[in-house]
Amino acid sequence: MEHRLSKRVEGKLGLLVYRRGMPVATGQIRDASKRGLFIATDYTDIQLNQTVEVEFRFPDAQENRFRRLKAHVVRKSDKGLGVDFEGVENDGFTISALIHWLKRHHMPVNYFTVSRQQAY
Repeated sequence: MEHRLSKRVEGKLGLLVYRRGMPVATGQIRDASKRGLFIATDYTDIQLNQTVEVEFRFPDAQENRFRRLKAHVVRKSDKGLGVDFEGVENDGFTISALIHWLKRHHMPVNYFTVSRQQAY
């Protein structure tokens, strides 16, 4: 049984994963909370506790601005990565905006690995 400290919001939103400032993978946010994300991706060249950045934009927003969050990898599976925001500097407004956007654009989620062409 899992014990979560914050409620997850399901959704789909394409993103890029960065390591050391360079884009290394594409993926899709599948669920999010104030504490982290699950990212569906086929990217496997990453270690637990490694710090990454994720970059996304809201497709329906008036602004065409990309947003970036830092996180560290806390889970790996054949379906993707679990990342946590704890212990890294982030803009709380960006996390709140992401959760709000996912709530407004909720779509049923099937957990499958996303090919690089589909995600972004």
